[in-house]
Amino acid sequence: MNFSAMPSKNQNPLNPKKLLLTKWTAVKPIDKRKHFLVSKVIIPELAEMPIEFVELEAIFDKSVEIIPWRDLKATEAWLQGWA
Repeated sequence: MNFSAMPSKNQNPLNPKKLLLTKWTAVKPIDKRKHFLVSKVIIPELAEMPIEFVELEAIFDKSVEIIPWRDLKATEAWLQGWA
């Protein structure tokens, strides 16, 4: 089997429209919160504008924060899934 032809996580770009309900792990816990869920994709008021932000909900205490969705690409800060 040729594993080099299989796509890696780095080759799969994140699509902001498909982030809803995805799971994320903070590499360094944020106020004891490590596991997060994308609870909302924030759609801009003007339809022609790109999606810029998502709402993350902490599983630990249900606190919510809004971050630029592109921040989730930073592997030094975020891992996809719950680790």
